Amino acid sequence: MRHRIKGRRLGRTGTHRAAMYKNMAASLIRTLGEFEPGDKKAPKVQGRIVTTVAKAKELRPFVEKLITLAKKSLPYEEQAAQFATKAERNSAEWKKWREGEGWQKWTKAKAPAVAARRRAFAALRDKEAVSLLFDTVAPRFADRQGGYLRIVRIAARRLGDSGEQALVEFVGVHDRAKRSKAAPLVVEPKQA
Repeated sequence: MRHRIKGRRLGRTGTHRAAMYKNMAASLIRTLGEFEPGDKKAPKVQGRIVTTVAKAKELRPFVEKLITLAKKSLPYEEQAAQFATKAERNSAEWKKWREGEGWQKWTKAKAPAVAARRRAFAALRDKEAVSLLFDTVAPRFADRQGGYLRIVRIAARRLGDSGEQALVEFVGVHDRAKRSKAAPLVVEPKQA
């Protein structure tokens, strides 16, 4: 019995498992990127990957912690935006801003957001996925308190080992529309 031992081994060593989670998380986040028509790397459905049920259950907390990390950086980025300049880099106006007090305030306000991006990069090791995580995914779930991913078991078994498969997808994209139950119509008989 494996009492009080968290997580599944999935038949891998610790480093192999960590690398697999990084790759799967980066793949899931990168499906939200923009692809040109006919691109071979384009996903069939954006924001969704197919994997085994066990891997999906281990992947969900890994990705949800990254989304929470990205969400926590949003207020710092908004605060830093008020001290930022729109001047072109290395222009006279930009150099004046860079040497002035505005840059100091911007740097101080932006530092926690930069630290969060570095932590996310340490977990994902993929610059494109980190950009998508902070610029696309985090603002989408700004009002949500958790539960950013959904696991849906699919009937088709994996070829080879007949493993049980599941979809891992972001909540809010492919949600089913709830059917509203309308009260039955009551027709009153006409009085003659």
